[in-house]
Amino acid sequence: MLCAGKKSYFAAAVCIMTVTSMLAVSYLKLQRLSHQPKVVQEGRRCRGKIAISTITALEGNKTFIISPYFDDRESKVTRLIGIVHHEDVKQLYCWFCCQANGKIYVSKAEIDVHSDRFGFPYGAADIVCLEPKNCDPTHVSIHQSPYGNIDQLPRFEIKNRKPETFSVDFTVCISAMFGNYNNVLQFIQSMEMYKILGVQKVVIYKNNCSHLMEKVLKFYIEEGTVEVIPWPINSYLRVSSKWRFMQDGTHIGYYGQITALNDCIYRNMERTKFVVLNDADEIILPLKHPDWKTMMKSLQEQNPGTSVFLFENHIFPETVSSHMFNISSWNTVPGVNILQHIYREPDRKDVINPRKMIVDPRKVIQTSVHSVLRAYGKSMNVPMDVALIYHCRKALQGNLPRESLIKDTTLWRYNSSLIMNVNKVLSQTVLQTQN
Repeated sequence: MLCAGKKSYFAAAVCIMTVTSMLAVSYLKLQRLSHQPKVVQEGRRCRGKIAISTITALEGNKTFIISPYFDDRESKVTRLIGIVHHEDVKQLYCWFCCQANGKIYVSKAEIDVHSDRFGFPYGAADIVCLEPKNCDPTHVSIHQSPYGNIDQLPRFEIKNRKPETFSVDFTVCISAMFGNYNNVLQFIQSMEMYKILGVQKVVIYKNNCSHLMEKVLKFYIEEGTVEVIPWPINSYLRVSSKWRFMQDGTHIGYYGQITALNDCIYRNMERTKFVVLNDADEIILPLKHPDWKTMMKSLQEQNPGTSVFLFENHIFPETVSSHMFNISSWNTVPGVNILQHIYREPDRKDVINPRKMIVDPRKVIQTSVHSVLRAYGKSMNVPMDVALIYHCRKALQGNLPRESLIKDTTLWRYNSSLIMNVNKVLSQTVLQTQN
């Protein structure tokens, strides 16, 4: 009797598990069906004004669209990089207009607010919509409803529709330039170091900077190195210059840095082999290799299946100087001379140094500042004897005497080329103005 009872309990448990699994599969199928594009209008021309701003506010100012990107890595979808209020934005719909057959499709969006919001009410979000199977739409509009007239809504061009061949090996993404940025000398030195290390493109999300910095940016744009993305986020939201929410009435942290980084990855997904995510005062310095190309080739060969490489940050305080490379013509240029700062702070016990990244953009789904949130490949921490981030800024351990700092002259390996290149840029920008 006891065995029979056990058998009946077991059979009941199996039955319950089977029914539960069937219900779960049915629910997922229904959810998938609810997100399938549906024809809502036929015989219509595509109307609506095409959005040209980097940031576009939708009705109600709770949703902001940066740009949509075609993404077929899992299924055929349009992925819009945006900013949403994490509580107030519950549902959105993609309206696709297919020029070829004159049909308008509506697709229910999946809204995925990134987990690294750091307490702020607004955060980076992926707004993902399944595309019509028999159409490759070039534009999409976003609406809060699957019904109505979208003729007055902005239309967004869907980027990455056509695969490209890689035009560059390395693209650096810098976000965001704000606070009337005027650290001109260090910026030029960083740019020239990037070029020495193998960078062909630097993308800068610019909120604002000084007039002199504008002149320098113009030089690099004309040279073909820099692409400036206007980033007027403070026209739409109350921004914080801090990364963590301080209960101060601000809406989003650090000038929307995380949103800009995600947009930069997708913007460069089809045209660059690697994307480098760091700030303008940070340089990934290889210790075993002469440049990034040879370093990344070695790292990939030794770590197959890895798509995210994280480099440890080390502070070189701008308050501690060497007497070397005190170049008189540079003393009139605003900013820090990094060649004079070769003392780094020691590691602190129980404090983890943050990291910045070089990533394969085609393997990244979502990124934060110091790590990726979702990716297809593996992540690895690059050992410090291979490379470190040279970060010249205000000291974090300001009370340490010079004797407690570590002398590190790795940067000086590049001094000859760096000085020559910086002088060339200064002669055509800053010093030309002063003369």
